[in-house]
Amino acid sequence: MAEQASEPWRVTERVFPTSGSAEEQLRFLLGYAILAPSSHNTQPWHFRIGESRVDLIADRSRGLSVVDPDDRELIISCGAALYNLRLALRCFGFQDTVEPFPDHNEPDLLARVRIAPGGVASAEEQALLAAIPRRRTNRAAFAERPVPPILLDALADAAAAERAWFHVVTGQRERAAVAALIAEGDRLQWADPAFRRELASWMRADWTTRGDGMPGTGFGIGEIESLVAPVLIRTFDMGRGRAAKDQELALGSPVLAVLGTDADTPEAHLEAGQAIARVLLRAAVDDVSASFLNQPNEIPALRTRLRETLGHPGWPQMLVRLGYESPGPHTPRRPVADVVLQ
Repeated sequence: MAEQASEPWRVTERVFPTSGSAEEQLRFLLGYAILAPSSHNTQPWHFRIGESRVDLIADRSRGLSVVDPDDRELIISCGAALYNLRLALRCFGFQDTVEPFPDHNEPDLLARVRIAPGGVASAEEQALLAAIPRRRTNRAAFAERPVPPILLDALADAAAAERAWFHVVTGQRERAAVAALIAEGDRLQWADPAFRRELASWMRADWTTRGDGMPGTGFGIGEIESLVAPVLIRTFDMGRGRAAKDQELALGSPVLAVLGTDADTPEAHLEAGQAIARVLLRAAVDDVSASFLNQPNEIPALRTRLRETLGHPGWPQMLVRLGYESPGPHTPRRPVADVVLQ
């Protein structure tokens, strides 16, 4: 990854502008928010700094019209950035009060974070903050090492703290059924030329200077392959091969889990984003990585079947697998200056 695109990952509390202005301090804390995960690494967020507040605004120009036509995953991605911001605020001595969707006349305004002095972070929150620059999405196979049940309980607690639930897929029959839905989702999506064009548009060469998208290293392909990958993706339906690989990953990962919410509203999607961010950071504290196999949630008919398979009354929002790995490279990020509205 080019130096420019990797620089945001070097954020460190040691250079917090203690004597700086309120705006300088908030811009620094947004350096943690922009490290949140997002679908296709689109980073579909803007921020607006006001008097004792930060507004989170959806950048719908970065939406995925094919895979996410209702902007459900876009709002989840923004919710993940919101959680990182809330966490950073508390860890640097601020209180935060979140008003979701505070203005019906501004539908892209997803949340307003009111800020006041006097925040105190717990030891766990400090550990979560330290994990932000360490968290990575890993699309390769995980090591054959079980994730301890005590950590799975902690992940469920992390989701519940943000008004979501965390369902670990257990038993061979349930896992096989979920893995089959993932494979079916791959075949259906890759058969659609519009899906392939959209995916290809977010693929990046490994040495990209762009601050978004998915470099080839994230898919385990080399530098030369990363150059030609967009052309191959646009041209060929590789759904069968992708389905076989993802099904194998789902069956072989130490943990396969679904994060969901009781409702399926924009407010619930924002909560799901905060929950998945907290879950992934709690996993990263213990050096557990994750990646998404969200295909069944992106096709309405398959999402219905996933609900039936889980037997859970709520709505599945994110399907993740977790395990241990050797740390790989980060995906690129746009700098804070590019996402703050003037």
